Amino acid sequence: MQKTQPPKRTKRNLRKMIIIIVCVANILLSFGIILKWCLDNLKTQKMNKELEQQINVNQIYEQGELINPPKDKNSNYYYYATFPFYQVDFSSLSSKNKETVAYIHVNNTNIDYPVVQTDDNQFYLTHSFDKSKNDAGWVFMDYRSDINHLKDNTVIYGHARLDGTMFGSLRNVLFYAWQRKRENYVIFLSSFKEDMIFQIFSIYTIQSENYYIQSDFNDSNEKRKWLETLKKRNIAPIDTDVQVNDKVLTLSTCKNHSGDRIVVHAKLIKKQTR
Repeated sequence: MQKTQPPKRTKRNLRKMIIIIVCVANILLSFGIILKWCLDNLKTQKMNKELEQQINVNQIYEQGELINPPKDKNSNYYYYATFPFYQVDFSSLSSKNKETVAYIHVNNTNIDYPVVQTDDNQFYLTHSFDKSKNDAGWVFMDYRSDINHLKDNTVIYGHARLDGTMFGSLRNVLFYAWQRKRENYVIFLSSFKEDMIFQIFSIYTIQSENYYIQSDFNDSNEKRKWLETLKKRNIAPIDTDVQVNDKVLTLSTCKNHSGDRIVVHAKLIKKQTR
């Protein structure tokens, strides 16, 4: 017996039904992603409010120790060296998370966070300050860095959240409104042992790579070439001198979903021991 073919109308209805099912599934998936993103944001906002109530941050005007001061007294170095230290009481932070190693502040951004560090660069991509699961992550220091004995390059990461939390507001450094303000080219970093001020010398975007997060160098020539490369990449209206014996602080975050990065480099200019 010869099989009969289903009518064309039935086939068309079947195709329409499949398309509808796929569309509904995509809508539900998108809704789920958006809902999770919103919930993560709410958790992060709650965590930030809790920390604001617990953190005691003071601006301390101390002379401190100048690091590699230039001979030119008109250099911007001496302008930033007059800025106060950001000194933080870490007792409440360490009781909440023993992996707290520092506190960071960047002018005219939302970056004003305790910095954590663990033995890999993955955990705090998906966990908050209290170690709860959260895709907003937290601001963390590269596991190869040592806050107590600074290497040639200390690296700090954070997600570029669209709501401006974590390193989401680091994108501010790419705009003229931020770049034209002289007081912005400074980063404050406080640890259990020291308060530090860093002067920004390079801002740029680049595809994901390991070169700019290199922490140690075989010799001074290798580091000199590295510093020259970082300076050449700079897109900001600054020309800050950097020496081979300078200690560098690097901030890194994602610019987009294509893997591009926003990168900021600064050199240590002043510190004080607690």
